[in-house]
Amino acid sequence: MSHNPSLSEPPRRKRRIVLPCLVILGFASAVFAAFAVRGPLMMSAPMCVAGRWHGCFDTFNGVVLMTLVALPLAVLVAWALARRRRGAGVTAAWRMSLAEVGMVHGTVPFLWLTLMPGAGAGVVPARVSLVPLRDLVTMGTLGIVGNLLVFASLGFFAPMRFAALASVPRILALGAGCSVLVETAQYVLQLDRVSSVDDVLVNATGAVLAGLASRRWWRTAVPAASDRTRPAPAPAG
Repeated sequence: MSHNPSLSEPPRRKRRIVLPCLVILGFASAVFAAFAVRGPLMMSAPMCVAGRWHGCFDTFNGVVLMTLVALPLAVLVAWALARRRRGAGVTAAWRMSLAEVGMVHGTVPFLWLTLMPGAGAGVVPARVSLVPLRDLVTMGTLGIVGNLLVFASLGFFAPMRFAALASVPRILALGAGCSVLVETAQYVLQLDRVSSVDDVLVNATGAVLAGLASRRWWRTAVPAASDRTRPAPAPAG
């Protein structure tokens, strides 16, 4: 009886997807916390532990701290989703589950930060900057890196989950479209922030760069069931 060597591929493929994703998430979080906001994070910890909105969820440090604290929970949710899908016979269960959790866990905190009201929210008139590259020189290194990361998780994981997004132009359109929605919300809600075209450019660039980093794991179209199960033609004799 012949054995199909492709039957051993899913476990190996799963490990090739799971381990890099977990390493990337863990390493990025650790580096960010260690070199950027380790001290301030510890200052916001008492407020977050006490469940106080002011001083935790309305501050940059508090949001970052809660994102790091929730990382083990996100991994657990991905594991539970993958286990359920594997039990149902779904192919690429780990990839789909990690991608879904990664998109949410890596994007929602940045959206929260970008939509956090400034000191003059509701009072200062909404501001718009539509001249490309004019605000880029004033962002600074931290500002540019932050804008690159806003939709990086979306760009990294979305093409792993949805075959329809597995191309650079579509990831670019996804990042740019989401960024336009955020900038529009900042303007309409008068959050004391500048709605800038440069933010859209950098956000979209970050999504594309992250997408390229995950390119080897992008989801491709699954062949039709009839093609997978159709028996080979019998030899003529």
